[in-house]
Amino acid sequence: MKTEDRSGAAASNTAAGKPDSQERFDSIRGRIGLGLGPLALALMLLTAVGLEWEQRALAAVLCLMIVWWVTEAIPLAATALLGIVLCVFLGVGDEDTVFGAFGNDTIFTFLGGFVIARSMTVHGLDKRIALRVLSVGGVVRSPVRTVIAFGGIACVISAFVSNTATVAMLFPIGIGIVGAVSAISTEKGGQDLHHSRWSAALMLMIAYAASIGGLLTPIGAPHQLIGRDLVEEQTGETVNFVEWVLLFAPIVLVMFVVLCIVLLRLNRPEVRELIGAEEYVAEQRAELGSFSRGEANTCVSFAVAVVGWTLPGISSLFLGDDHEAVTWMHAHLTEGVAAIVAATLLFLLPLGGSRGTGRSGWRAPTLTWSEAVKIDWGVILLFGAGTVVGSLSSETGLAETMGTSLADHLGVSSLVSITVLAAVAGLLISETTSNTASAGIVVPIVVPIAVAMDVNPLIPGLVATAAAGYGFMLPVSTPPNAIVYGSGMVPMTRMIRSGFVFDLIGVTVLVVGVLAMAPLVGL
Repeated sequence: MKTEDRSGAAASNTAAGKPDSQERFDSIRGRIGLGLGPLALALMLLTAVGLEWEQRALAAVLCLMIVWWVTEAIPLAATALLGIVLCVFLGVGDEDTVFGAFGNDTIFTFLGGFVIARSMTVHGLDKRIALRVLSVGGVVRSPVRTVIAFGGIACVISAFVSNTATVAMLFPIGIGIVGAVSAISTEKGGQDLHHSRWSAALMLMIAYAASIGGLLTPIGAPHQLIGRDLVEEQTGETVNFVEWVLLFAPIVLVMFVVLCIVLLRLNRPEVRELIGAEEYVAEQRAELGSFSRGEANTCVSFAVAVVGWTLPGISSLFLGDDHEAVTWMHAHLTEGVAAIVAATLLFLLPLGGSRGTGRSGWRAPTLTWSEAVKIDWGVILLFGAGTVVGSLSSETGLAETMGTSLADHLGVSSLVSITVLAAVAGLLISETTSNTASAGIVVPIVVPIAVAMDVNPLIPGLVATAAAGYGFMLPVSTPPNAIVYGSGMVPMTRMIRSGFVFDLIGVTVLVVGVLAMAPLVGL
């Protein structure tokens, strides 16, 4: 599972923390937003007199939340909690309706997925997978193959593990390879590769591939689960695990190929061979030792989760939605149930004698509670608030009013134009604020527009959700960007140029891909 909050980026930056320029930008943006948020709330309450009180109050709360999310005046989760409390205080909804949203099935999908991902990190399973791929004969001898291999690893792992955690795991491996190769190069009178086009391409590949890889599965990023839930809430349609994968897998594959071409064309490696890289990878693998019981147990837990997530969708494909077994699974084997069952296994499967025994005499579990609670609870709070706002938007009629008004003002009337609007809006907002907040801002806007224009709202809603995971131009766009920028190997101009080109091509691939694939998947 991806956890995604820019406030955690600095903590994850294992190099040198945030650069001074980024610190100043964040500080100025936060101070401005702190005052603008309450002002936006007050202005909406005082001026939107044409709306019913519930709609006006909810619109005012949304204005405050959007301003504080974009500027990150206070932590995103704190803004989310304040927003739902204001909904009760201003009479938009009662406390049972508002706080009841935290019983959503997706909350438990988050919990289970986060716990499984935590176990992977604790036992080093994700690092072992990465080093195993890099140790395949000849991969890290070639600078081009090394960049592509790191990208492939980041894509696959981030489909199930936090993009920030994926980058934090691959980042030191990449730094180590650059350091080992650069030391040998300088000893022989060659170039210091720490500040080369190749090292910049490697760092950018780690960050960008981790961001696009999460699109492969719905549980790959919090903003995707939030966006999907908002779409389902407002349309009444569902997008199951298998349908999501069938829809986005071809898009992710094309985007990865495009990413490799863009990065290697714009950052052409200066060297033809990386001397010393294979030795470094071998040393790192030796330090991991043999495959542990903890890693094996984590694999079992993960396999159970994947089976639970995919079985209802696969059964629907072969048996049909009306089959008794399929109906039972859709009702009882939800994604949240599967995630919690799989995560609970980590507390039941023993490690053997490696951790000793507890007071009761039971052997130590694969994951202890003190290890499990270190997941990102802020994302869970953020999701709950997004669900509340989306539900209240529909119940109060604000979503319909807003969609009709925006459609008239923007002049969008076709499925293609609304889908393009959704992609561009998601991309632009994600460049300056959290991906999770971007989905919460854009999806409730574009879905009502689609409904008002009587076109399929699932397509622009899913495109807006996916585009909210973009943001490749700036260090502040995503935690992965901030981590690799802090290495000192990626000049700002190189990140902006590479990110801008990939943004343009990536959005085009996304829009065309979803419009083409959605009918084939049955959406």
